[in-house]
Formats: sequence, structure tokens, C-alpha cells
Amino acid sequence: MTSRPSFNNKNRMNYKIQNEPEGKGTKPTREASSVLEIFALMIVHICKKILFFDTNLKIAVYLGALFLLSLIADVLTFPKSYFSRSDNVFNQYFVKIGWFWTLFLTVPYVILTSYTTCCGNRRIIVTSHLLRLLIATFFWYTWTTIFNVVETNYGRCNQKLINDKINCLKNGHFWNGFDISGHCFILIYSSLVMIEEARAINGWERIKDFIRDEKYARSVDDKSLRMNPLKNLKMEELNILTFSYENYTPYVRALLIAISFVQLLWDVMLVSTILYYHIMVEKFISGVIAIFTWFVTYRVWYTIPNVLPSLPGDGLFKYNKDKPAPITPVYKKRLSTSNGNKHFMGMPINKSQENTVPAEDTR
Repeated sequence: MTSRPSFNNKNRMNYKIQNEPEGKGTKPTREASSVLEIFALMIVHICKKILFFDTNLKIAVYLGALFLLSLIADVLTFPKSYFSRSDNVFNQYFVKIGWFWTLFLTVPYVILTSYTTCCGNRRIIVTSHLLRLLIATFFWYTWTTIFNVVETNYGRCNQKLINDKINCLKNGHFWNGFDISGHCFILIYSSLVMIEEARAINGWERIKDFIRDEKYARSVDDKSLRMNPLKNLKMEELNILTFSYENYTPYVRALLIAISFVQLLWDVMLVSTILYYHIMVEKFISGVIAIFTWFVTYRVWYTIPNVLPSLPGDGLFKYNKDKPAPITPVYKKRLSTSNGNKHFMGMPINKSQENTVPAEDTR
């Protein structure tokens, strides 16, 4: 008969021997990742670094460039380049229809991520997530319309006999108006919206572990208190979550990569606009309006509890929040009844008390 290994007191404090209940098996572990998946995760990690660069610092850079660089561009003439031509391919097929590209990428991204995190609940998908893009589109259309109205109604043609902008331009003349830069607005506002919507990817890989652990817990009928955020889901919701996560995750990653590239292109085109187009005031005002609109919606409105819409990533469970801080034991100060001497964690504070043992600690 083999003898039981002996453990000293130190080992008993650090290790706890547990016997698995019969029939429950062992807790499953994460499956090995394929080379393709590892490569995809590396690219996603790089894209997250690009997109989630400190937003406050990014806004400061935007405002600084709109003011200082634009001011320099008003005084100095920068050398002409491909980007200084209004007919360059990036300006013609991307910036001029910039909001189309924003919606082309963010709408399917939001649908796939919210369908997964909301477990297929269409009402929540529409009212809590797609509604954000509808609001963003409303602000884009409203502000660009206002910019056009200001330029049209508060300008004049260099030909005195023509008072209409359309006729002025049609006859080859120049319309001199206060042209608030729609390009700067769309490039900054679109970038900020895409960055915020992309935040749904934060913690996305954690969902796989949550699904595995929750399925195991339910298979062994685990009634213990679990920290798994999926514990309150119905079985049908868990099945939808499993299916959508496994099937839609590759598309979510691909859309995130595309969003990252477009956001980088927007930054490049913003520099081009600052260097070659508009005057400083027109660019700075449009940038301030774009940042103000983003701040009011994503940093104020959407953060209000129980008010629609909600922030990206919100659903029937929490997955993209920071892990809760470990609970640290709270030790109460113990006060000795004799001479009003103070003790902390059972030890006397004053050196004169070191040899004094309180009555309740005597064994």
C-alpha cells in the first residue's frame, strides 16, 4: 500500500487538495489556436493600437494642426504634390463620399458585433446600437447643410452683376464666401465615430472563454456562485451567442482591419486638406464642430444610464469591461480597553506595548 505524501504546515497553507466529484469530469481548457488565427490576432492587435491611441491626445493633435499648421499654410506656400490636386483618386473616390465609406464599414460591423452581444435580440440591436449611426448621419447631414447655407448666403461673386453662387460658378467666375471646411469636418468626425464604434472589439476574445466555461458549468449542473457574465443567459440565447461568435468573428476582424486603414487614410487626407485648402478659420471652426458633436454624443449622451442609445459593446452581458480588481481583506483597527492603547491587526502601535499581550489574545 502506498503511503500518503506528507505536507508540512507551510504546504498546507499554500495548497488545497480537492477531489473532483464523480461524473463531473474536468474543466475544459482553451483549444489550441491555428497559425492563421494567430496571424489574424496579430494584425487585429496592431489595428487596435492604431485605432485606440489616446483619444484625448489625438483630439489635441487635431486642434493643434488645424490652428498652427493651417496658420503656417496661410502664410507660406507648400510645394505642390499629388495630394494638392483636387482630382487625386483619394479625394475623388474616398473623401468626397467619405460618409458612405464610414457607413459601408461601420453598419455591418455594428450589426455583427451587436447581434452577437445581444444574442440576436433585434429590438436592442436597433434601438441601442444602429440608432447611434442614424444619429451620427443626422449630425453629418445637418452640419454640412449648414456649412453650405452659410457659404451661399453670406458670400458674393467676383462679377458684380451675379448674385447667385450657382450662376457665378457656371459662368466661370469665383464665389467669395465663408466656406467652412466640410472636408475637415467629415474627416475628423468620421474618424472619431469609427474609433468609438470599433471599441466593441475590446475584450472580444474573452467571449470564447466565457462560452466554454458556461457550457461546462451547465453540463455538470454547477449551482455554485459563478462570476461568468453569461450565467444569466437563457439556453436559447447562449446557443445564439455561440453560433454567432463562431461564425461572425472572422468578419468582425476583417471589418476592424478595414476601418483601421480608412481611419489612417482620413488622417493623411486631413493633413493634405490643412496644407492646401481653405483658410485657417474655416478649417478650425469645422474641426471644433466635429469634436464637439462627437463629445456630446459619445462622451455625454450615450453614457447616461437607461437612455438610448447605449455605448458600443453593451448587450445582454458585459465582456469588454476591465477585469474587477481583486478583493483585498479589510482589517479593522483593534482598540485595547486598557489605557486607551491602539492596536493594528492585533499588534501594538507603540513600542512600549510590544511586550503587552491583550487578554483576549491569551491562549
